[in-house]
Amino acid sequence: MAMHLRWLSAGPCWRAVRGACGELRAYGELRAWAPRCAAGRLCRPPGTACREQSRGLGYGPPVGGGSRLRTRLAAGLAGLVGLAAAAFGHVERAEMVRKSSGAQSASPGRPEEEDDELARRCRCFMAPPVTDLRELRRRPDDMKTKMELLILETQAQVCQALAQVDGGARFSVDRWERKEGGGGISCVLQDGHVFEKAGVSISVVHGNLSEEAAKQMRSRGKLLKTKDGKLPFSAMGVSSVIHPKNPHTPTIHFNYRYFEVEEADGNTLWWFGGGCDLTPTYLNQEDAVHFHRTLKEACDQHGPDLYPKFKKWCDDYFFIAHRGERRGIGGIFFDDLDSPSKEEVFRFVQSCTQAIIPSYVPLVKKHCDDSFTPQEKLWQQLRRGRYVEFNLLYDRGTKFGLFTPGSRIESILMSLPLTARWEYMHSPSENSKEAEILEVLRHPRDWVP
Repeated sequence: MAMHLRWLSAGPCWRAVRGACGELRAYGELRAWAPRCAAGRLCRPPGTACREQSRGLGYGPPVGGGSRLRTRLAAGLAGLVGLAAAAFGHVERAEMVRKSSGAQSASPGRPEEEDDELARRCRCFMAPPVTDLRELRRRPDDMKTKMELLILETQAQVCQALAQVDGGARFSVDRWERKEGGGGISCVLQDGHVFEKAGVSISVVHGNLSEEAAKQMRSRGKLLKTKDGKLPFSAMGVSSVIHPKNPHTPTIHFNYRYFEVEEADGNTLWWFGGGCDLTPTYLNQEDAVHFHRTLKEACDQHGPDLYPKFKKWCDDYFFIAHRGERRGIGGIFFDDLDSPSKEEVFRFVQSCTQAIIPSYVPLVKKHCDDSFTPQEKLWQQLRRGRYVEFNLLYDRGTKFGLFTPGSRIESILMSLPLTARWEYMHSPSENSKEAEILEVLRHPRDWVP
């Protein structure tokens, strides 16, 4: 049975919940970054259920190559989440399949489930959870449940904030399923007033990695044993890239994810990964300080050493080796984060998701109406070419997805801008604004103490 999600335009918060006849109904009004649901309930920002501080977040000592193993696994599985994450070109008005929609009507014997806390939270999502609500209710304390709800909240909050800023653009909402297990929700805006292309997508996938895929993710120090040639896994995450039209408004990328892999002996490996980074066309030091300070404040809630470590990791990761420059001015990046405990790392990821909107939306509002010249627009197109080069040549998730049989190409290429440009032997003039940003990209700075 197929149904259609309606379009999300600037203003409304949509309620994706099945009615008596199976329709999906819109509801509520967008209130700044905090939409109100039915009965006037205020949708809380992502992850606000747990705000307590934790200390000592970091890596445990590697045992038997375990850290290297998880790093390789994280790189590969990040690609699998990426390839399942956002179908920009495949917006088919959100075909829904009853068995996996997670929004079934409550049985006559349990009508209270229609208005329990979980159901109320789901009303603010862009679409029903990938996992059936009954399954989520059965395991409320499972990390997979907590992470799925967090990424759904993050997606809804960011989409609603962007729609409001754009002032009339429409997000298409595409709910899809993966035949091997799981699925996702892709929210896509193209050719808006402010944003040329913006996508915020979540995926919740599970199944078995093939032996061939497992070989790509084995550590040099330890042989990963599979059962009957298969490696059971679960992976989920939220991923977004936002390309504004104005060359004075920076591009942002963020991704937060969680993985579980079950080895043949029953041992379960788990880890979190993610980050958030900014790519301006022109350098604005005030913007750079604001962005990095906001991320640092989120990190500092969980330990003073996290921001410096993850900021450097970000600078190193987003390096375009053949150009000798970074993709942008950085942010934070981390992977294989598996200590001191699931709950403490999860709370850190919650803090990071809460920092997305305050770190970026003020910059969009500040610059979206700035005047610009044809030369500045040309430079933006050339810098987008660098963005494409990194993503296609170096990004681990993109490379893994492109070489995975049966992959969803539109999802893998979600991060690419609508337009980009390459010119032969282009070089900016000395002491120009274009040369200024290149100097920062070649020699990263510390923006906050």
